[in-house]
Formats: sequence, C-alpha cells, structure tokens
Amino acid sequence: MTLPRALLLAAVLLAACAAPQVAPAPTPDGGPTVAIHLVAHEWHTGIAIRRADIPAGLWPESRDFPRAEHLEVGWGDREFYQTPDPGLWITLRAALLPTASVLQVVGFPGPVAGYFRRSEVIELALPGDGFERLIRYIHHAHDRGGAPAAAPLGPSLYGEGRFYPARETFHLFRTCNVWTARALRAAGLPIRDSITSEGLMSQVREIGKVVNRPAR
Repeated sequence: MTLPRALLLAAVLLAACAAPQVAPAPTPDGGPTVAIHLVAHEWHTGIAIRRADIPAGLWPESRDFPRAEHLEVGWGDREFYQTPDPGLWITLRAALLPTASVLQVVGFPGPVAGYFRRSEVIELALPGDGFERLIRYIHHAHDRGGAPAAAPLGPSLYGEGRFYPARETFHLFRTCNVWTARALRAAGLPIRDSITSEGLMSQVREIGKVVNRPAR
C-alpha cells in the first residue's frame, strides 16, 4: 500500500464507529436467484454483475460495453479514484473534505474469479426483485445532467472501462465501501455500513460463497 493510501485508510478508520446501521429489506426464501460478485481491491471493493442480467431500461451506461460478459462497478472520490498514485494533498482532501464522486465501470469476459485472480471474490445470490433494486441503486448513482446517459470522464484504472460522474458526495462517513454496503443493502442483504474493505468483506463472507481468495 502506498503512503497516500495508507494515510487515507488511517483517516477513515477514525470514523468507523460512526457508520449508521439500517435494517435490510426482507429477502424471500426459495425461487430463482441472480448471482453477483463482490471483489476486494486492497482498500476498495467493487460489485461485478453479468451484463445480460441487467433489466431493460436501467443503467444505460452498461450499453457502452457491448462485448463484455460482466461489468464491475465501484464508486469513490472523483480526483482520488481516478489518480493511480495520488499525492498527500489529494489523499487528505478526499479523507477530510466533502468532494465530488465518480463511478468506475469495467467490462470483462469470462468468470469473475478468473478475471480477478489476485483479488478475493465472493459470490452472492439475489432474488430477482433484490437484483433489480441493486441495479436501480447503481442506475440512480450516475449523474447524467438531464441526458439519457452519462458521458464518460476518462478510461478506467485497469481493463476496458470508464469513469462516469456520480451524484453523491464523497466524505469521511461515505467512503467507497459504504457506498458498496448500501448497494448490497438496497438489494435486501443484511449488510451494515463499513468504512473499510475488510469490514465489508467479513460481513459478506458470512452470507456468500468465497470463490477466490489468494494466499497472503
């Protein structure tokens, strides 16, 4: 972990105990389910979804990746997230001040665990209505400025992807992992807000199936 990212982690840990807890929507037993995956990237987490499962009329930006089998989406501070090696000022600004945000969407082929071989990957099964609520959460996270779809801001940090402007403000109590936790909770999963990626992954391990976990 680089020094700037370590400093950000130290800063957000100070706020961990203040993360709100919201009761999840009920999840019905039985019936068909849709698989999604949670991917851990050191300090950050992303949600991977099969593109063909996305309901028509939702998440128009997903059509920017017609050849992708899966899409991974994550959210974060606009400047920090798009910078491969942010300096001290960018890191402290992201940690301490409310800032604009972005979504990173990456399209890729094949199984999620195969594409992210160096990351922990957990599979989760959602009922159809829970999956649609998740997609609506992602859909409404984009800042389209009145247009049918958001215009990309630039290429993703890895793979074939793009950054898009997002609506919410990033701050110490709403980090990338808090956004992901709320997305999963919108789908009906019993997930509490977590400032850190490990705090989120530890919850998801209890209800999902670990399909990839590299040796440390």
